Amino acid sequence: MLKVTPDPPGNDSCPNPALHIMATPHKPSSMFTINPQIDTETLLAHACESLASASVMANDLAGFLEGSHRNTLLGIAQVIMLGELAVNRALDRLDPAG
Repeated sequence: MLKVTPDPPGNDSCPNPALHIMATPHKPSSMFTINPQIDTETLLAHACESLASASVMANDLAGFLEGSHRNTLLGIAQVIMLGELAVNRALDRLDPAG
């Protein structure tokens, strides 16, 4: 019987070295970069605003859907909201007086 999936990288029992796809670490694209000089509070503030916008868009779109697609989008909106809450908590910790 043929094995459908290859052995994970780093497993020497795999006879075909071409299956070791992850031999070199992935280098992210620098097409979109964030200035490394930007402080954490500013990054979190922008992340919070982006998540708030995504939440509004997802909830607005969910109003046009029905059934399982609506439920899926509302689930995505909930995950976005949880991310927004986490970012807000991090901002509160950086500047408790707010």
